[in-house]
Amino acid sequence: MGLFRRLASPPRTAIVDIGSNSVRLVVYQGQPRCPAILFNEKVMAGLGRGLAETGRIEPAGLRQAHGALNRFAAVLREMEVTEIRTVATAAVRDAANGAGLIEAAATLGLKPEVLSGEQEAMAAGEGVLSGIPDADGVVGDLGGGSLELVRVQNGACGERVSFPLGVLRIAGSRGKPLESRVVKLIREAGWTRRGQGLPFYLVGGSWRALARLDMHLTGYPLPIIHQYSMSPARIATLGRTIAHLDKPRLREVPGLSSGRAGTLADATALLGLVVRELGSRETIASTYGLREGLLHAGLDADTRAQDPLIVAAREEGRLLGRFPEHGDLLHDWIAPLFAHEPHERIRQAACLLADVGWHANPDFRAERGLEVALHGHWVAIRAAERAMLAQALFTSLGGGVATPAPLGALANAEELKRAMVWGLAIRLGQRLSAGLAGPLRRATVRDDGVRLTLDLPGGDRALYGEAVEKRHAALATMMGRMPVVTG
Repeated sequence: MGLFRRLASPPRTAIVDIGSNSVRLVVYQGQPRCPAILFNEKVMAGLGRGLAETGRIEPAGLRQAHGALNRFAAVLREMEVTEIRTVATAAVRDAANGAGLIEAAATLGLKPEVLSGEQEAMAAGEGVLSGIPDADGVVGDLGGGSLELVRVQNGACGERVSFPLGVLRIAGSRGKPLESRVVKLIREAGWTRRGQGLPFYLVGGSWRALARLDMHLTGYPLPIIHQYSMSPARIATLGRTIAHLDKPRLREVPGLSSGRAGTLADATALLGLVVRELGSRETIASTYGLREGLLHAGLDADTRAQDPLIVAAREEGRLLGRFPEHGDLLHDWIAPLFAHEPHERIRQAACLLADVGWHANPDFRAERGLEVALHGHWVAIRAAERAMLAQALFTSLGGGVATPAPLGALANAEELKRAMVWGLAIRLGQRLSAGLAGPLRRATVRDDGVRLTLDLPGGDRALYGEAVEKRHAALATMMGRMPVVTG
């Protein structure tokens, strides 16, 4: 029996993505709104390489793709995946010999679909909305064979277009020839200034690699690409910088593959032109794209409306905590103290994750909370919000009111102080209840601007031991209140 069979096995879903740059298999499992990635593997087959000149996929690329698909089909059988969707994009769609690869995939039982450019754009837009539900701007998905643009707003995809501007198709055409081509295509499609003053959301491995490079060059303290932003001016600077970076320098960039490094200059040149022509105010990277969009598009309305951060935090708390239902009770219990404050969903996520450090060495539980918040696979959360989540967990797990690095570089002092108060409130609720539901359902905590009153009805007064008293006092002091207990 293999490793994956021994694990608890909710249904597994897989996407086989036959792209113009890479052929990839991703297997998902877990909550439908934000399933965890169980397995992820890619082969940089470069199917779009040379396509513009010959109209065909090169033999070497076909061999790599065939090998990848054979392996993926075998892996899917071993993992007993219940639902498999196989899609092919621009290179297969446009190549004269693309049909042969589709036939090979079908022979393996993969049932491939060749997506149109409009379908690619739609899937990319859905992917961004899956990971950034409030996205309002233009999504750009750069593959090896094409560039898709789609307007996203109010949780839905709008107008969309596909251009033959894949990073492999434009290889070596930087400068005036590329500029003239991009300007002409965007103007003729009616997209000039269509992103005026709006964000441009980056999808695709080459543009994610650019974000990764910028994080390295600037010493950005959080190694998380999702929702990392760059200004048009910064992109122009990167375009000049990349020309002077040799292979040894690029190899120093954590997580930057050699396959992506070779396309950085072309991808950056194209990005600079696109954001200029659209009038975009900034770029925001998205780690969710076509594959996640295919999953998101198939969800019912109620599931789509769920907050992916809260769903993921609740699932993580269930898997790692001792008391699965405790996070929601804890959130409801402390909520009256923060009724008119912002960031409610970040506070709720902190409550849901409040027990993730219990199995760590007691001397490092606070550090464990910090790690989960900063480096967890969360979406729909900005860097400053990650820092607030990390501060709340660090404080709640015994780290006190210190601010560990790099939180001070990600959020301001006011935001971090607010998160410290959340952490102390969580810490009080956990100690008072001992992780049990009853005490939190009966007890209340309220703030009248002068006193922080803990009301313990009936026999619950016995729960107010020394440890609870100390945590009550610590929270009251941080809030500038006087601790009072009644009941």
